Parts: sequence; C-alpha cells; structure tokens
Amino acid sequence: MPKIKWPGGKKFAFSIFDDTDHATVEKVGPVYQFLEDLNFHTTKSVWPIKGSEKPRIGGDTCENPKYLKWLLHLQENGFEIGLHNVTYHTSIRADTIRGLERFRELFGNYPKTMANHAGCYEGIYWGDRLTGFARIIYYLANGFRDYQAYRGHIPGDKLFWGDLCFDRIKYVRNFVFSDLNTLKACPQMPYHDSMRPYVQYWFASTEGQNVKAFINSCNGIAINRLEEEGGACIMYTHFASGFFTDGKLDSGFRKSMEMLSEKNGWYIPVGELLDYICNTRGTHEVSTLERKALEWHWLFHKLKVGHS
Repeated sequence: MPKIKWPGGKKFAFSIFDDTDHATVEKVGPVYQFLEDLNFHTTKSVWPIKGSEKPRIGGDTCENPKYLKWLLHLQENGFEIGLHNVTYHTSIRADTIRGLERFRELFGNYPKTMANHAGCYEGIYWGDRLTGFARIIYYLANGFRDYQAYRGHIPGDKLFWGDLCFDRIKYVRNFVFSDLNTLKACPQMPYHDSMRPYVQYWFASTEGQNVKAFINSCNGIAINRLEEEGGACIMYTHFASGFFTDGKLDSGFRKSMEMLSEKNGWYIPVGELLDYICNTRGTHEVSTLERKALEWHWLFHKLKVGHS
C-alpha cells in the first residue's frame, strides 16, 4: 500500500479507541482532562442505554445524567463518541434499534466507529473473525468457549442487526496487533471484506488492553519508530484499567503521552483518521491472501496475550 502523507506536514498519526468497560467519570475523567491538556483528541466509546440484566462487564451508561453531561463536554471539545454495542449485555434487535436511535438523539448522529463488547452476543461477526485452520486452532485453544454464540450477522435471528450496522456505522474494530504502527500491521485498513458484508469497513488497532499493555506498546523506542516510519496508530485500551488510581495518573502513561506530545504528530479521533485514509488513497477490498495474513497475524498475537 502507498505511504500516506499526513496533513499540515505532520510526520505520523496517533489515535486511541477507549473501550468503555468499567468506565465512570471518576475513573476516566482525569485521563481525558490530561489528554485535552496535551491537545490529544481521541475516541471514547459508550453504551447509550442502561441494560435490564446484570452485566458480565459493566460501567456507566448514557442514562447516568452526570456521565452524559461529561460525554457531551468531551464531544464539544473535539473528542469522538463511538459505540460499544448499545448496552453492556446481549440485546435483541428491538433494543439495538432503540439504542442506536438514542445515540443519535444524544450526540446528533449515528456512531461512526464501533467496537464489539465481549458480553454481547449480537456482536457483529465476533465469533466469525477467522476462517479455515486458523479458526479451528482458535476454538481449540479457547475450549470452544462462545462457539457460534455471536449472531448479530445472521438474518432472521432475534439478535440480527447486520443491516443496521451497515447503514448506520462506518467503521468496526477487528484485529489487534502488538506494533505501535497499526497501519504497518494492517496496511489495508480501513477495508471491506466481502465475506463479512454487513460491515462497511473494518479497522485494526494496537494492543493497549490496560495501562501496563499501553505503556509496553507505546514506549520511547516504538514512538520514535512510528515517527520514522510515518505511520498511524490506533491504540485500543480501557482507560478504566489502571490509568488513574489513588488520585493520580500512572507515571508511565503520563511519560508516554508527554513524549508523544513533543513530536510532530497528528492527534485526532479514530473516525477522522480513517476518513482521511479513505479520502487520500481510496477504499480497499481485502483479498483472500490479505485476509489470511491478517487472521494468522492476529491469532499468534491472541494466543500470546490471551485477550483482544
């Protein structure tokens, strides 16, 4: 894929997709204030509606007035609001429709970016990310946990919402890799996959599951290499996982972000970054060989780190 020239003479691009698991204003508010102070504008995912069941992994939703007020402040100040399914547990189609409409009412548009939530079996293609032998290895390693449980892409199923996903959401997160230069690990992104037609475009991300993983991926050597390569990073993280504890930001995280801020980087939300790539070099249909390469690359990473 051709190398991308970033706007304004910037040498590289950097963004973050923050998974909303366990998030509250108290846990993640100071992290976002820190990002804003450094002029980083990233993507904060949300659950627009409160669930009626006990979540496997929970956190605040947009039905909490205090949390919603803070989210709207973020949006007004240049942060993107993305989706993490409509709530923290599995939703039937009617509830997904209600959640998407509520998102639009609150934030003025449907979500441009989305990541599936682990506890939601309407996850779009989430059990169908691999093909062939790679798929067999993955489920053997996983003990066939959640095998064929994800059904959001199956027409006629009560959890189906694939048509809504395609119509209302532009970019869906898929594979995660260890390289800080996400675009190097997945040069095709954002890409369409004809085997998974209900997603307009998929995007990849860099491993930053918690504060330790974030710092491990975003260290000084990796940051310098990202700059030298003129690449783009989409860090996938959970800001509620150790970034702000005991009344202070993690020192390693602070150091990484301050180091980044001193570079001539373009620090924008995920949707804006992906739009720029699409507009600069056009859209991409992933080939069979490209798909296989991405699948095996991710599988090796998955077996190594045990999540994503």
